[in-house]
Amino acid sequence: MSILVTGGAGFIGSSLLRQLKKFEERIVCVDKLSYAASLENVPDDIEFYVVDLADEDSIKQVFEKETIDTVFHLAAESHVDNSIKDCKPFIQSNVIGTVNLLQCALEHEVDRFMHISTDEVFGSISYGSFNEESRYKPRNPYSASKAASDHFVNAYNKTYGLPTIITNCSNNYGPRQFGEKMIPKIINNIMDDIPIPVYGNGQQIRDWIYVEDHCDALIELWNSGRVGERYNIGGECELKNIDLVKKIMNLMGMTTHKIEFVKDRPGHDVRYSTSNEKITTETKWSPTTDITTGLLKTIEYYENHRNNT
Repeated sequence: MSILVTGGAGFIGSSLLRQLKKFEERIVCVDKLSYAASLENVPDDIEFYVVDLADEDSIKQVFEKETIDTVFHLAAESHVDNSIKDCKPFIQSNVIGTVNLLQCALEHEVDRFMHISTDEVFGSISYGSFNEESRYKPRNPYSASKAASDHFVNAYNKTYGLPTIITNCSNNYGPRQFGEKMIPKIINNIMDDIPIPVYGNGQQIRDWIYVEDHCDALIELWNSGRVGERYNIGGECELKNIDLVKKIMNLMGMTTHKIEFVKDRPGHDVRYSTSNEKITTETKWSPTTDITTGLLKTIEYYENHRNNT
């Protein structure tokens, strides 16, 4: 039996591959190798297929060749700015690709379908925290496409009995994240001695989680989560964007580096906050990496891979 990881050449997927290797099971990775992915992220001993999930025939071929027991579905277009410029790739990847994968999983009777999503499907929250009963209120094309994929996963569980678990995670950071995302962009701009762009006034609040903590949660839910349920996964670390920028600058010894406030993003959510009450009550997981430790590890990675990001 094999574990299938989609999007394993990307940021979170490549971290999950490394953490799944401790289990004595065959691991299969599929990825279409978009601009934000790299084959170098995939460990050498992982079976790899170049697959665009929006191409139904290509993913069917993988299921016909491999005996898939578990699916971890992480493949997605994820950059909000890109979705605002052109949402069509997000519909193809996040919606059509997910439905194609669900259908294959159903036809081949997988034992578990782990669907990895985002807390952005809930929109913005002024006070309190999102929980598993929060209403979906996506405010940009990216989060709308992820919300649609969540609904299809839930529909396949309720209609066809596919054993699914949906997770909605807060903002990830860590090694191998593509340079367009906020934290690697800050780090790279500091190293290159160029201005750091900050949307609006920088008062937007995000909950940050180190990527390895997120992957630990996914594995814990794979082993002990309840089928048909959804679980929020948060880092319990809320920071204003401007405070995050200043913290990274301080850790890199660049306290006077130039910050450039730029025009705010359309539909920019003001605050995300994710409650961990359900997952920490039902499982043994909780986040263990504090923001300073996680950022230092992340900075070290980008300093050591400066020419490869």
